[in-house]
Amino acid sequence: MKQGFNSDKYLELQYQNIQKKIGLFDEKLYMEFGGKLFDDLHASRVLPGFEPNVKIKLLKKLKNISEIIIVVSAQSLQENKVRADFNLTYGDEVLRLIDNLRSEGLEVSGVVITMFKGQPTAQMFGKKLENRNERVYYHTYTKGYPHDLETVVSDSGYGANPFIKTTKKLVVITAPGPNSGKLATALSQLYHEHKNGVKAGYAKYETFPVWNLPLHHPVNLAYEAATADLADENQIDTFHLESYGITAVNYNRDLAAFPLLKTILTKITGQNAFYKSPTDMGVNMIASAVYDDEAVQNASKQEIIRRYFRSLCDEKKGLIDISVFRRVEALMDKLNISTNDRKVAKYALQKQQETSSHIFALELENGEIVTGRTKTLSAASACILNVIKKLSGIEDAYHLIPESIIKPILKLNKHILGERHELLSLKDILLALSVSGATNNKAQKALEALKHLKGLEAHSTYILSPQDEETIKKLGILVTSEPIYPSNKLFE
Repeated sequence: MKQGFNSDKYLELQYQNIQKKIGLFDEKLYMEFGGKLFDDLHASRVLPGFEPNVKIKLLKKLKNISEIIIVVSAQSLQENKVRADFNLTYGDEVLRLIDNLRSEGLEVSGVVITMFKGQPTAQMFGKKLENRNERVYYHTYTKGYPHDLETVVSDSGYGANPFIKTTKKLVVITAPGPNSGKLATALSQLYHEHKNGVKAGYAKYETFPVWNLPLHHPVNLAYEAATADLADENQIDTFHLESYGITAVNYNRDLAAFPLLKTILTKITGQNAFYKSPTDMGVNMIASAVYDDEAVQNASKQEIIRRYFRSLCDEKKGLIDISVFRRVEALMDKLNISTNDRKVAKYALQKQQETSSHIFALELENGEIVTGRTKTLSAASACILNVIKKLSGIEDAYHLIPESIIKPILKLNKHILGERHELLSLKDILLALSVSGATNNKAQKALEALKHLKGLEAHSTYILSPQDEETIKKLGILVTSEPIYPSNKLFE
């Protein structure tokens, strides 16, 4: 993929801008960190060259003056909400965040379970953390919000939540996903800080939408596609335009909430609100690190097409309402793009017609497309084997995994483990290949080629099994699927 974004430049500019924002407040700054701290794969897909963990590098530059609070809503825990790119529940993502942050030498001050009203799953999660000596705080819905501001900004409102003691000048508030309660947590902390005589401030670090890219720039439309389930819509920040005469982009929820937020901040601090617009609150420097706009636009269009396929499959599975798909479809119409603009998908469907078989296709960096079809192996497994043979210079007719290994795995899966799938999954195949690699140089060479699959585009003519989808994502392959089940079986 052609690169178009300079992560090193972005890191330095972002660091400088956050330092500048910190300097505006005498004692303490609470800063919401939106998006993903680790593995920001959406950003790396729409901004080719964006390093997925650049935010962690940023926090490490600030670690002497910062600490981190992680928030998760009780509702998300109760609904078992999942981070789609890793198939991790929000609860598991919180645990992963804590471990990963501490492994980088960053300080985690505690976990806040927001929107709490006695949900059993949230209580169990909190107990699990407390049993591991983690600091856990429960924040309820704010009494009086949003209409009775006298109650909201009082000991009965924000003051009813327990205060999280922090010692650093910068307090980062992050979450496993959107709608977790970051803002409410920040405002609750601000209330307590000002009541205790500490002049604390608030700011926001959101990667998307990019405020100084055009409203309908593909990067910003890709953000709408990513949040289609939340019905987010990018809009012109009229507050910013009126105050500064500068056109800026923000999204509907922030714009709608700003007048109320401005009033709340004024009541908490006892002085006129520091900010004149939602854009004022931000520190985003993304646009300044884009050096090839065409590459970024093309990557963002491909991401929207990928989101289109995902929404089709999720609707087929009953995971989302058809309105989510319609929103992504409208974005494609706005950019005048279609599924025909995804080369690998078009090729896979052609091969399916020729062979009357399920097809998995993967596009190599040189534009060549390699396919696999369903036989003893899943189509995805067959394709990946074909790809790594090609990348390793191994002749196509060569069997990387002998029948003497495949047959025992099939027998184990079916007769001992009681697996319902009659085909070997991609994970089965890679494990078998690793066993063969111990005595077979060609198998070992093929295994080493797996690292070259990251970032390659692929398409399946059927809905992948959860096992294959998980393995493909771990390999870093950018996969899409047709909204068609591989068989008529309801329970697989």
